[in-house]
Amino acid sequence: MKITARELNRATLDRQLLLQRGALSATEAVRRVVAVQAQHAPSPYVALWNRVVDFDPADLDAGFTARSVVKATLMRITLHTVHADDYQAFREAMQPTLYSSRLGFRFAASGLTPDDGHELVPELLAFADRPRTTVEMKTWLESRLGADKQPGAWWGLRAYAPLHHAPTGGPWSFADRASFVSARTGPVPSGRDTVAPALQALILRYLEGFGPASVLDVAQFAMVRRAPIREALIALGESVEQLEGPGGAVLYDIPGASRPPAHTPAPPRLMAMWDSTLLAYADRSRVIPPDYRRLVIRNNGDVLPTLLVDGYVAGVWRPVDGGIEATAFHELPPAVWDALGAEARSLTAVLAGRDPRVYSRYNHWWAKLPDAEARVLPA
Repeated sequence: MKITARELNRATLDRQLLLQRGALSATEAVRRVVAVQAQHAPSPYVALWNRVVDFDPADLDAGFTARSVVKATLMRITLHTVHADDYQAFREAMQPTLYSSRLGFRFAASGLTPDDGHELVPELLAFADRPRTTVEMKTWLESRLGADKQPGAWWGLRAYAPLHHAPTGGPWSFADRASFVSARTGPVPSGRDTVAPALQALILRYLEGFGPASVLDVAQFAMVRRAPIREALIALGESVEQLEGPGGAVLYDIPGASRPPAHTPAPPRLMAMWDSTLLAYADRSRVIPPDYRRLVIRNNGDVLPTLLVDGYVAGVWRPVDGGIEATAFHELPPAVWDALGAEARSLTAVLAGRDPRVYSRYNHWWAKLPDAEARVLPA
């Protein structure tokens, strides 16, 4: 079966609840979309507002408090919000990557070996049986290893050990000063070998939320080597099917998964910074036109909050006094501006009680944008 580039776009939007908001709880929505980027505390909230009917931020607060959804270092060694039921498989699928990156050179520079790391993990998790601040974690490591080894040890173990970020309050559940708590997943895998069942589980969940996709797409999403991904896809057998994508690319998907027609309408959206939909593929032209990629994904890794129009990035947005400033990279029809205005009114209502100027620390990027049409969409 063949699938076009535009059909791929619609499949992604459908599975990410961007063709139509879902009448779901925050916890159910996180499960549905698989993984929500969470480097910046407000982003999961803005992401779910885009995807959930009448989204109430308090619903996500409650999910974090109950730990039905968790925030942790996972795919691409970045912070994600995932459903609690997915965490262990996702963490174990990342074992080779986390081992190589977090128990490697910088860890060794502190005079520590991977074996030292594995020996420390159970003790660290026992200490984090309740939420511990970064200062408390560093102090504990210093008491065990000494002041000279503590910085490197904490740099490695805070990502390598199965730790959740514990809610600390503030407008978006997590303040700038992080707190950590044990994920309580049992024994941690050792070494750099692939945990095959976990990788297979991650691939299936990825395809449910982001498919159809190539081996390169899965590798980009998870930062896992391609060879184990290919092996996992072979082992999955009839649990996945192959499609022929644009240019003859081999794509994989869940049999019977939703793939809407290319002409399916896609309503405008005001996407969060680092929205997973923009980052989940090696070929990001599925959602980001190539000419706009360098405008919204900066060299340092910042991914600006974007306008999604007809399913594709068409500009960026930021809160300003009186509403949302939307900057379009190409001309938009009046009906699209009207729809973006309705989205802006809804978003500013959500932000009003939390952080009306969310993402304002990133405003410096706007000076580097090309000349484009900018409108303030009133609150």
